[in-house]
Amino acid sequence: MKIAVFGLGYVGVVTAGCFARDGHEVIGVDVSAAKVAELNGGRSPILEKDIPEIVRAAVAQGRLSATTTPSTALEGVQMAFVCVGTPSRADGSLDTSFLERVLEQIGQSLRGRKLPLTLVIRSTVLPGTVRRVALPILEQAAGRPAGDGYEVLFHPEFLRESCAVRDFDEPPKIVIGERAPGAGADRLLELYPGIVAPRWVTAYETAEMVKYTDNVYHALKVTFANEIGLVSQSLGVDAALVMEIFRSDTKLNISPAYFRPGFAFGGSCLPKDTRALTHSAARQNVQTPVLHAILSSNRAQIDRVVARLLATGKRRIGFHGLAFKPGTDDLRESQFVELAERLLGKGCELRIYDEHVHYTHLTGRNKAYVDEALPHLARLLVAEQVALEGCELIVLAHPAPAARVEAWLAAGVIVFDLGPGRSLGREAAGYLTVV
Repeated sequence: MKIAVFGLGYVGVVTAGCFARDGHEVIGVDVSAAKVAELNGGRSPILEKDIPEIVRAAVAQGRLSATTTPSTALEGVQMAFVCVGTPSRADGSLDTSFLERVLEQIGQSLRGRKLPLTLVIRSTVLPGTVRRVALPILEQAAGRPAGDGYEVLFHPEFLRESCAVRDFDEPPKIVIGERAPGAGADRLLELYPGIVAPRWVTAYETAEMVKYTDNVYHALKVTFANEIGLVSQSLGVDAALVMEIFRSDTKLNISPAYFRPGFAFGGSCLPKDTRALTHSAARQNVQTPVLHAILSSNRAQIDRVVARLLATGKRRIGFHGLAFKPGTDDLRESQFVELAERLLGKGCELRIYDEHVHYTHLTGRNKAYVDEALPHLARLLVAEQVALEGCELIVLAHPAPAARVEAWLAAGVIVFDLGPGRSLGREAAGYLTVV
């Protein structure tokens, strides 16, 4: 395939070089005449393991070249990658001016073009940028909409400096955002015939968000490890060994466990132990802003849900579940107990059903906690799910059978699902989720 790559920075050179190495004819485009001259001379404009050899061989074989003229680069190509930078502005916002300029140039070159073109944006951009910024620029410059002779994809890169070629050949995943289902992803996937990796084809916005989620999580991991290291050191504990043991747990720690967006956490362990560790750090004069933010972030989740529930205007509210998670009667620091208490304080009338919670069976600290946090629980509990039918709104703290939810919705009851990743598989009138 004949490919153009706009932007001969880090991502662009790696992309161009590896595709040329794999047998494609690639032409790079950059405003910098110095970069273009370097590449045409068989020299890599960037310092990266294996790239100098790849560039030198590809140029010598006639499969890689560069130009400063966009229209020249687009002649006869079937696919064009946009890899220009999107730096931060002084206020932290994203500067997409380089991307916008290149897209306008490409759009102008599309006027009168007969050969179909697949345009692939690899620049890192916030969700909504491709659809609300890139497409309008291209369509206005081209004089025709996307889908009419050209298609636009978003294809985030997952290349790390110092091992980018290995990451290109062995990516953690391949993610492609499409304008609409079936709008061109298959053509891009043809460039990766021998690569074994999970392949995801989504809407633009999902693919855009995946890139940011990855990078912010990597930043969080570094910060988390550093803060745990500081607390460990202050207590005379071997921080490296602690994190080595932590990393060895691939069932709960380095795993999909807990990684589903939903409501706040609760229970007898997570809140208590987070408080204890951050208190210990403070006593040792160790600053741990990320660890300290965990509980305040958790409270903010509850605040947000309280506001959303009250905004419905419904005051007869049912709870399906009250314990901090299904399958237990443990109410200690249950996020749902706090939610119920907050709603009672706002004048709401509550009915609560939890198949495992029976007030007369509660003992010890479990009973003491709920008596203080929700002193009227005995009066609020109902013995059967059917008792919730008189409510205007039902909070799914724990999962309910789909048929039961459908019946509530059919009766005009608003169902607000707090479960992570649950959505009944479709949008429905009166069905709300926490995310």
